Amino acid sequence: MKAGIVGLPNVGKSTLFNCLSNAKAQSANFPFCTIEPNIGVVNVPDPRIEKLEELVKPERVQMATVDIVDIAGLVKGASKGEGLGNQFLGNIRECNAIIHVLRCFDNDNIVHVDGNVNPIRDKETIDIELQLKDLENVEKRLEKVNRAAKTGNKEAQTEKALLDRIRETLLQAKSARTITPQNNDEEVLMEGFQLITAKPVLYVCNVDENSAVTGNKYVDQVREMVKDEDAEVIILSVGAEADITELESYEERQVFLEDMGLTEPGASVLIRAAYKLLKQQTYFTAGVKEVRAWTINIGSTAPQAAGVIHTDFEKGFIRAEVIAYEDFVHYGSEAKCKEAGKFKVEGKEYIVKDGDVMHFRFNV
Repeated sequence: MKAGIVGLPNVGKSTLFNCLSNAKAQSANFPFCTIEPNIGVVNVPDPRIEKLEELVKPERVQMATVDIVDIAGLVKGASKGEGLGNQFLGNIRECNAIIHVLRCFDNDNIVHVDGNVNPIRDKETIDIELQLKDLENVEKRLEKVNRAAKTGNKEAQTEKALLDRIRETLLQAKSARTITPQNNDEEVLMEGFQLITAKPVLYVCNVDENSAVTGNKYVDQVREMVKDEDAEVIILSVGAEADITELESYEERQVFLEDMGLTEPGASVLIRAAYKLLKQQTYFTAGVKEVRAWTINIGSTAPQAAGVIHTDFEKGFIRAEVIAYEDFVHYGSEAKCKEAGKFKVEGKEYIVKDGDVMHFRFNV
């Protein structure tokens, strides 16, 4: 599962990517600096794993991760191949969610591709390009499905009805994510279309250091514009975040954050938000060899969760032994949880909860 960082050129995407991943994507003050998409595997900050490490004292610790993709800046006309449009749009299509970075700071030394700072216009530029690309794909699909629908094919008629609704929505300059599938068939079809504007989105307002806590007039404009989108807006001073990553010690970083009025780096908030945006959650395995956070889709069953460790665990699943994270921390160990009756044995139907500490029994 990957989240792609998108935006116009020079809004701070590559600098943000560097902060998130510590990979050194090229960062320069001109468009099309990032051509190949850079992929960073980023640890998901989670204080729970630190607590488990403290209690279990394992030989090693493995955190959950999320893949972040730095995609080059889109420009007007990208849907028609302007700039490096087709390549960029293909890179976005391969991602599962979108982190849309908007420039919300004034700085005469950093060129804006359209001459002045206006996050509302910038957002519309990106939205329109993505909507036009989706419209092109929807109309191609409609050409094929129309013929089958005319012959009375029920599946084709269902697909045509949904495509017609999507086309109408896109023509109104609205994204496909604003459409709610009316039944399971439509949900499956929607997923199969792989529309760019159907992907969940998170907006990152890149502000100056002084606006990192409360935001500014540009952030207010963005919040007002996206209020009907069911999308989260995060305020981040990408320049300050870059400075924080340069500091050597934890203590130095904390002093810097306190001076800014923050309790943790904005990058940590963003990574957790991206994880949630991808509909991911965590369960833990905790033993003396290793304490590890495992990533699963929200709603996964116990066998599906076991399959993340190894496919044999899912095939030969017998049962899951489960302790709620809060109980593990409260009683301090697996043995004490058993004594207190907080150790549960669950079968194939069990839906894993975020933070469950689990052990699987299987037979292959």
